[in-house]
Amino acid sequence: MNKGQELLKKAKKLIPGGNQLLSKRSELFLPGLWPTYYKKAKGCKVWDLNNKMYYDFAGMGVTSCVLGYSNKDVNKSLINGLKTGSMCTLNATEEVDLAKELLNIHKWAGMAKFCKSGGEACMVAIRIARAYSNKNNIAFCGYHGWHDWYLATNMNNKKNLDKQLLPGLKTKGVSNSFKNSIKPFMYNDIKTLKKIFKKKNNDVGIIIMEPMRGAKPSHNFLKQVKYIAKKNKAILIFDEITSGFKDNYGGLHLKLKVSPDIAIFGKSIGNGYPISAIIGKKKIMQVAQETFISSTMWTDRLGFIAANTTLKKLKKSNINKMISNYGNKIKNGWKKSAKKNDIKIGISGQDAIPYLRFDYPNSLEILTYFTQEMLKKGFLAGAQVATSYAYNDKVINKYLKEVDNVFGKINNCLINGKFPLKGQIKHSTFKRLNR
Repeated sequence: MNKGQELLKKAKKLIPGGNQLLSKRSELFLPGLWPTYYKKAKGCKVWDLNNKMYYDFAGMGVTSCVLGYSNKDVNKSLINGLKTGSMCTLNATEEVDLAKELLNIHKWAGMAKFCKSGGEACMVAIRIARAYSNKNNIAFCGYHGWHDWYLATNMNNKKNLDKQLLPGLKTKGVSNSFKNSIKPFMYNDIKTLKKIFKKKNNDVGIIIMEPMRGAKPSHNFLKQVKYIAKKNKAILIFDEITSGFKDNYGGLHLKLKVSPDIAIFGKSIGNGYPISAIIGKKKIMQVAQETFISSTMWTDRLGFIAANTTLKKLKKSNINKMISNYGNKIKNGWKKSAKKNDIKIGISGQDAIPYLRFDYPNSLEILTYFTQEMLKKGFLAGAQVATSYAYNDKVINKYLKEVDNVFGKINNCLINGKFPLKGQIKHSTFKRLNR
């Protein structure tokens, strides 16, 4: 009996969708068969409710645990923080320490604010940028959370978000007041952004985008975006919730050599503990004083402690270079096995967050089969891998050996025209997850 799936059935009666995060829903991996819940996580190992151990090559906490699960240095710092108090009427000094470090890394920025989640950081950044620009409309590219301002773009065209990250997102419950204020443009297609600003009365005061997710910027794309922002007096926000502190120490924009007006971080900076950051030019960030942005739990001490410890360890051990090398090793392993087994794949993503695609009309079926067969061999695996300091060459070689075996099985299935799935094909859209 899969105890995780049994618990999920109960959870769906108590919690809408069964959990809090779309990206962790078992239907996105292996419907009916995914372990779903964990009992313990340490390093890159996860134990499910049946006490079966798996190596995590399916995202490492949705790309957040760059040091690995239950890292001893982070844990030690947090235990000391718990003993001395995690919440108080007064403020935590670690908040100032974290601000100093982030601003030291990003010389273009002058001030920092903090909250707990990526979605909150996006909302805070948008509020500050709107307050400074005195304009309501937003041009965006990529994924930026669940808030009204973002989802409202689908009110004009229900497919606007399909090519950004998640297809099929609905706007039920979203305020109509945002309907005409959100303008999508496409990555590496500067014409789509220019078109927005050519329209009369565009009133766009903000451009928010991920500096990179799948493809690398081409034809000076980021520099062109920055030029358009400056020319039109729009605030440029780089959403680095996922990309930050992966391929390099700091925002990926440092490596790409284009600085924004505001940048936001989360996930990796706290190694999975709730902490996110908004940094920006001082004249812009100061406007936060002229609008109301405040929350009790943003002052919790533990998030700051986790972030300070994580950043210190990343910097001291040059971990970002290490995990980028791990990612390149995985990409090369995929290529080698695909060539050997005569299957067509596509590879994208940052070096530290490689992404695998099967280039066939039934790609979802093939990916489901890949996940199913890798699970049998003790690996949580899907399309995306988030490399971690908890990995090593031995465990990566073990993973790639099983990938090679499964790629061979995929080749046979392609020849036979049938994939022996034990359950349903994985879901890919929000719409299907609500059936």
